[in-house]
Amino acid sequence: MAADTAQKISHGLERPKITKREPLHEGYLEFGADVPDAYSVPIDKINITDPEIWRQGAYWDRFKRMRDEAPLHFTPDSFVGPFWSVTRYEDVMKIDVDHKRFSSSWEHGGIVLGDQIPDFELPMFIAMDEPRHSEQRKTVQPAVAPNMLKEFEPLIRKRTQDLLDSVPVGEPFDWVDTVSIELTTMMLATLFDFPFEDRRKLTRWSDISTNRENPDICPGGEEQWKAELMECLATFMAMYQERGQQPVKNDLISLLAHGEKTRDMAPMELLGNVILLIVGGNDTTRNSMSASVYALNKFPEQYEKLKANHDLIPNMVSEVIRWQTPLAFMRRTALEDVEMHGQTIKKGDQIAMWYASGNRDERFWEEDPNKLIIDRKQARNHLSFGFGIHRCVGNRLGELQLRILWEEIFKRFSHIEVLEEPSLTSGAFVKGYTWMPVICHPK
Repeated sequence: MAADTAQKISHGLERPKITKREPLHEGYLEFGADVPDAYSVPIDKINITDPEIWRQGAYWDRFKRMRDEAPLHFTPDSFVGPFWSVTRYEDVMKIDVDHKRFSSSWEHGGIVLGDQIPDFELPMFIAMDEPRHSEQRKTVQPAVAPNMLKEFEPLIRKRTQDLLDSVPVGEPFDWVDTVSIELTTMMLATLFDFPFEDRRKLTRWSDISTNRENPDICPGGEEQWKAELMECLATFMAMYQERGQQPVKNDLISLLAHGEKTRDMAPMELLGNVILLIVGGNDTTRNSMSASVYALNKFPEQYEKLKANHDLIPNMVSEVIRWQTPLAFMRRTALEDVEMHGQTIKKGDQIAMWYASGNRDERFWEEDPNKLIIDRKQARNHLSFGFGIHRCVGNRLGELQLRILWEEIFKRFSHIEVLEEPSLTSGAFVKGYTWMPVICHPK
């Protein structure tokens, strides 16, 4: 995947401008400021929630230092309040499967750091404890069951073929918007049986829901955030009520409208579950699609290995999802005092389980975890989909889409060249790409 220097210099695609913004909290970096070296900051002063750290991709050394020196790290003051960071693989796993001492429930704060907006709480099944969690999760599982994946496969393949046949060959374009977002949005529209011509609304609602503080996505702040989510609710409430009067089908809204435990959901609970399913079906897959192209450019020897042996594609998919970790963390709230690493997590404290850090923990991974190794034996043990009762309900569908994408790429192109470093998301929750210029070179 050698770089074509002349095209890199003048590919004609302009990097999207980023709005200058004020720091979200006292002590956070100014917009565009140089991020200090991870080892130049006292360990207790590291604040991993600073958006500049994420926008500039400066988190890996910080996570390594935390794993080595403070595997249970306390941040007393941040824009999301005080919180603990758990950064080692085994520690993340222990908390992720301990549902008796650590809660995911929205009533205790939910799955993201910080307080929910008063009178705008969004209950959703991933942010519920037992038994409500499993009751609602089981309702939507048929939409992504093995029989449905078998039914989806030819549809996904045909859409992928058509899209890849439509991209310019030998000319630069933005992979994120043209391929990653488009493929995942088409699949989302199918899962919801949403009007296909309006499918980009799903992308918008996904972006707005996780970017309340980002002026490039939500310049109107909380007021705009609420207004757009209420538009989302109005759209889906109409679908929910209509499908409740029709025979049940296998789309997500019909399943919710007919489910014994979900047919009478309050409006905000419907909205919460819709946002969960949109973000879960959109961000993880689309950022893994972009990451696969980027990573195989960064590690050209792995690309050559994959090119020579397409049987490695399924394992490469798992390895990319580990290497990228599209959702960087999940939150839990302690239901009782818990001792860990000589410290006490107090009842009511919020804990960030850093999947991104656990997926790079040298204590667990046998081969260098910072490298993409497409035949890594442990690849499927990644933390990116979570573990325990909250493991991602649609993980097999995401893997299927990524596998098909690369099977079809190899039929058409000799390689996909990334022309310059991509633009990254600026939040600490969804970890992904907003822009990545590429050229698809013909076979």
